[in-house]
Amino acid sequence: MIPDAWLPLAFMGLMALAIMIYAVLDGYDLGVGILLHWGSEADKDRMIASIGPFWDANETWLVLGVGLLLTAFPRAHGVVLSTLYLPVTLMLICLVLRGVAFDFRAKARSRHKALWNRCFWFGSLGAAATQGYMLGLYVLGFQGGAGAVTFALLSALCVSAGYTLIGACWLIGKTEGELQMRAIRWARRALVLTAIGITCVSLLNPLVSPRIFERWFSMPEMLLMAPVPLAALGLMLFTWKILGDLPRPGDRDCWQPFVAVAGVFVASFIGLAYSFYPDVIPGQLAYQDAAASPASLRFVLVGAMIVMPAILVYTVFAYRVFRGKATALRYD
Repeated sequence: MIPDAWLPLAFMGLMALAIMIYAVLDGYDLGVGILLHWGSEADKDRMIASIGPFWDANETWLVLGVGLLLTAFPRAHGVVLSTLYLPVTLMLICLVLRGVAFDFRAKARSRHKALWNRCFWFGSLGAAATQGYMLGLYVLGFQGGAGAVTFALLSALCVSAGYTLIGACWLIGKTEGELQMRAIRWARRALVLTAIGITCVSLLNPLVSPRIFERWFSMPEMLLMAPVPLAALGLMLFTWKILGDLPRPGDRDCWQPFVAVAGVFVASFIGLAYSFYPDVIPGQLAYQDAAASPASLRFVLVGAMIVMPAILVYTVFAYRVFRGKATALRYD
């Protein structure tokens, strides 16, 4: 049995895991939606087919993460959602628009299909950008002013580029032929933007926060955490190299870019988590102070221990069943 003092930390870990998995899984299908704008008409059907069995279930991890925040850290939930009310509302509108467009594009007449394709693209881009904007405000502890808004906009661009990159890498693994070649070109361009964005955010974070600067540049912490940014850099360089070598005979190694970029996401997430620990709201509220009572946490933990493995099982099952290349889109 977990001691009462460890319960808040356990929920921090579960919530962080849910959000990290969401960033990778829903990140790639949002990225495919962003890239939809640049695909040909034939490409668009194949691109949608590549995420069709997965995209809706991927959003479950966002629901789980927010649910854990609400039940385990109610004080933090109130601060976060009240401060981010407008961008959260815009994100939800974009996600709803995206879901509606996904279904309607399959049922609309030919002359209306282009409209729903644009709606799907706009919903994907809007959801990615608002998530990046909220991340930027969160990193700064919800500070106000023009500087905070500028940083949040930079974060929105970085997250959108990162989602576009992992979406292109997903298409490399799930498609072949001309669309795969286009996805390789898209991935190389998005990788440059993502690398610039990560570099800028990584340099600005310590400059705007003395606490983050001290955490990353004091000894021996600097040596202990050095593998995290070095791993992200190494994975990006590896991704650039492998993209230049694809496609290979027999379509070998076509999934390596996706796995490498997922690793970049994980390394970036670990870096952010380390920067803010033990705060659930940077500079304002530690997770111990924001946590619900031990009795409430124990009750919620029972549900979390049932729900999270169930989501993991059906996620693994769905990806196993629909593994392989995306086939022609059909609605019969």
